Amino acid sequence: MGKKKAKGETPSTQASRVFTATDRRTFEQLESLADDVIHATQARRDPYLDIPSRTLSNVRYCPKRRIIEMGRSKNRRHLFNLHQAKTFMQTLLVAKGAAELIHAGKTLSIRGLYYRLKHRIKGTTENTFEDQAECDPIIEDLEVLLDSLREQLHLYADKRGDMVGNIVLIDSGDEIDCSRMGSGGYAIPSIVEPEVIQFKKCTAKFVLHVEKGTVWTRFNEDKFWRKHNCILTHGAGQPPRGVRRLLYRLHHELGLPIYCLLDNDPWGYYIYSVIKQGSINLAFESRRMAVPEAKFLGLRSCDFERCELSDSVKIELNQIDRRRAAQIAKYPWFANKKAWQREIQQLLDNGFKLEVEALISKDISYVTEVYTPQRIAERDWLD
Repeated sequence: MGKKKAKGETPSTQASRVFTATDRRTFEQLESLADDVIHATQARRDPYLDIPSRTLSNVRYCPKRRIIEMGRSKNRRHLFNLHQAKTFMQTLLVAKGAAELIHAGKTLSIRGLYYRLKHRIKGTTENTFEDQAECDPIIEDLEVLLDSLREQLHLYADKRGDMVGNIVLIDSGDEIDCSRMGSGGYAIPSIVEPEVIQFKKCTAKFVLHVEKGTVWTRFNEDKFWRKHNCILTHGAGQPPRGVRRLLYRLHHELGLPIYCLLDNDPWGYYIYSVIKQGSINLAFESRRMAVPEAKFLGLRSCDFERCELSDSVKIELNQIDRRRAAQIAKYPWFANKKAWQREIQQLLDNGFKLEVEALISKDISYVTEVYTPQRIAERDWLD
């Protein structure tokens, strides 16, 4: 990776394929990283990497942008430090692996990269990585070091989540009409960057994001997206980065409102928080994934009485639920919103939580034919 380029040589001349602007930029960043280490070594200096700190103390909420952001604190990682040498070399090893992927125009899963990089260090009994849990944080370190998405390093995770609705995509050169995807829908990939997925045509008026695949199937089977001219997505619970990035693009590039139909419990609130403000653990990605304009459509703490549900759908709150609700109520982006404080307090006063599926007790299609259309028509949501 640190090999010097011939004069005038670029990534596109090193390989037969044509590099995208993003690939070229990321590849050059990786080469620059390697060159800095080589230059320091040649000058007999201790090579080091200044990696932005991914700690809770280095995360803040920006009221102006309404997203979670990383601060400016950095950790210096030295090669000639007994306690840092291994992670320093692991960081360069991951960088080398990413550069090879970009150069070859191929992608790998994060687990695939772990297996590709894992080997016994010559002359020792030690491996480069003992397990994947040792490799994954290094990938995130490289992301923040280069200010790049993992997907720009040609790495992906297992895909979770589906989409259906009135939109036509170009996915890796193939045209995908998401209104003709049958009962299974379009599986949202991990990498949804503009170089991979382009929006060709969209007539939808909004995006409805539901928490789970079971609820998504109900909406898809009832053709909610066709009746109400929308796009329907889910993230199989906590949405993976590919789903969050796609929601971001649908909102910011196509101007589509994002409505979230999630469970009435602390975990549903947290999923909404991640979609809206970003993740505390991945604060460095918030500006490319968070959708501050997203609305919480439900389920709400008042819906047990408002929808006249039966006692059989109640799920008693445990101590973990109560502690989590109290934590979420103190989030800066919820703390000063009276509507959210009332919502969370009523959840605690109720003493029980509700899943979206609880609405099925009213009628199989109550959630698609009554509940959701009414909430949208009446603009009855939390912000």
